[in-house]
Amino acid sequence: MSRPSLADETREVLDNLRRVVQALRMTARAAERRHGVSTAQLFLLHLLRRDGPASVNELAERSFTHQSSVSVLLSRLAREGLVVRSRSAGDLRRATVSLTPKGRAVVRRAPEPAQARLVAALARMAPEQRRALAEGLAALVRGMGAEAEAAGMFFEERAKRPGGAKTRRARVAQRSSRSSFSRSANSRRSAS
Repeated sequence: MSRPSLADETREVLDNLRRVVQALRMTARAAERRHGVSTAQLFLLHLLRRDGPASVNELAERSFTHQSSVSVLLSRLAREGLVVRSRSAGDLRRATVSLTPKGRAVVRRAPEPAQARLVAALARMAPEQRRALAEGLAALVRGMGAEAEAAGMFFEERAKRPGGAKTRRARVAQRSSRSSFSRSANSRRSAS
């Protein structure tokens, strides 16, 4: 039996990546449209419903992401009245996050997030398959030159600055774009 060609293997890898991304994207769209939360926020709500109140660090562990990403998402959920932060009864230094009645209603109506299905599927894989997948994906990320990118939660936009403030680089780029558009429009006017 002959080995699959490079084209066949590439197509198989890309098709499977597309399936994973499509499942995540469909969940993301449904969460936004039907429940007014991002898929990452829905994943955290799901974890709180499944496992009960937790600290930010515990939620970061359970969601397999960085504490800072979880903290930003929880702040948004708290502003929407879906979670509440409180001090632990047993240890006043420890803050916990729990669902509000409104948060419980959202997560009860929502389907299981694709991230939860992804995590469950990874847990069901044989350890050697999971290791091979981790190594293969790490090689793919390195090959794409994307290893320096922050690995936030799926389909979650990076936190915006307060009041919609932009970074200096974004302001300079926007001014440059506007001024080149103005120069182009002025040269068209003077040419006519």
